[in-house]
Amino acid sequence: MLKQNLQLKLLHKLSPQQIQLMKLIQLPTQAFEQRLKQEIEENPALDIGKEPENEFGDEFENETQEKEEINIDDYLSDDEIPQYKLQTNNYSNDDDEKQIPYAAGISFHQTLKSQLNTFSLKDENLTIAEFLVGSIDDSGYLRRALIDIVDDLAFTQNIYTTEKELSSILKQVIHKMDPIGVGARNLKECLILQLENKKPSKSIKLAMEILTKCFDHFVKKHYSKLMERFNVSENILKKSIHEIEKLNPKPGSTFASHIKMADQIVPDFTIIIVDGELKLTLNTRNAPELHVSREYNNMLRGYQESKQKNKPQKEAVLFIKQKLDAAKWFIDAIKQRQQTLLITMNCIMEHQYDYLLSGDELKLKPMILKDIADKINMDISTVSRVANSKYVATPYGTKLIKDFFSESMKNDQGEDVSTREIKNILKKIILDEDKKKPFTDDKLSLKLKEEGYSIARRTIAKYREQLDIPVARLRKKI
Repeated sequence: MLKQNLQLKLLHKLSPQQIQLMKLIQLPTQAFEQRLKQEIEENPALDIGKEPENEFGDEFENETQEKEEINIDDYLSDDEIPQYKLQTNNYSNDDDEKQIPYAAGISFHQTLKSQLNTFSLKDENLTIAEFLVGSIDDSGYLRRALIDIVDDLAFTQNIYTTEKELSSILKQVIHKMDPIGVGARNLKECLILQLENKKPSKSIKLAMEILTKCFDHFVKKHYSKLMERFNVSENILKKSIHEIEKLNPKPGSTFASHIKMADQIVPDFTIIIVDGELKLTLNTRNAPELHVSREYNNMLRGYQESKQKNKPQKEAVLFIKQKLDAAKWFIDAIKQRQQTLLITMNCIMEHQYDYLLSGDELKLKPMILKDIADKINMDISTVSRVANSKYVATPYGTKLIKDFFSESMKNDQGEDVSTREIKNILKKIILDEDKKKPFTDDKLSLKLKEEGYSIARRTIAKYREQLDIPVARLRKKI
């Protein structure tokens, strides 16, 4: 049975303009510059540079307008400084624009492919070798199963081969390439390949036996079992373990680090100390001065002066109106973005004033997104957008803003302290521990209690994982 009824609902929906504004706020400086260039290219109503001087005077200001669908005066402005004119500059003309040049280099996979020319391979085997090289990841490992590569060669290259043939090419070609260990299918094979290329010695021989016969014991650092299995002293085992520790577990990443392109971080804010006080500036050096195109102004004036207004003219003016509306909104959005960034960062700076003034991380106060959102009367999501991808240049280096945020805990004196401070103390305790008998999480909990921080073992484990520090057993050294 069908029924009809009326319902009233209160819904909070973001308009497309609000969504676009949120995206603009989230963009860091370099991405924002690209977005600015894109808008200028797509909207012919926007021009870059200083606005040409007005040639028309004030002849249209007091003119009575006809009642039309479009009020031209809403889009014509003869003010000396139009509302849509944008100019913000926190730098003098004498400041140098120092840019970091980008390094050019050959990629990891291109280097591997170039090495194939040093082998005498038939056309089909060369294609297979190139396919294997293309399947190697950035760390230097061949993660895919050989049977899957056999299928891909058949479907994509029309080459029918077997796992045995692939394995042969892998061992005779790929595993002979630099860096040594590339093309390994797991860590064990990678380390063994590197040991095989070292000068033979007693330590190397024992290290090879450890990897081939007792790899699990080695990974779990069961050194007593290894000494018992190979009937060697602790000193001899230590030398062999040292040989293994000198090997590279990620041969590909080492090569890639030498040709990695230079990453340039452009700070969104700058904080400097002037007469013992902090001063905040927003980096808008690369935001150009925008104004409405003179050509569009002329077209609007021509339409206004025309006595006969036909359909094509009205359609053209409607198009101009749409572009001008978009231009006005975009410039207003830029202003709102800059205002939001400044208000948010200024509040963060005031909250962390002592830390930013001294650079001492012990003075970093607990701070969560809600603290800042409540102070500036904005939504938490807005503060998150400002903090997550923005950088600030301080007298102590360029910092990611989200690193200023941390939760709080109380010490034995009842004072709120930042969890980041506790993590630094935990890191120092682990760094200074006896590696032959590393502290368990329970012991670390007791050590922190001695420092005045009563923290449960499970919380210690969480902080340790966040610091990327392994458990005690894996930190043990012989």
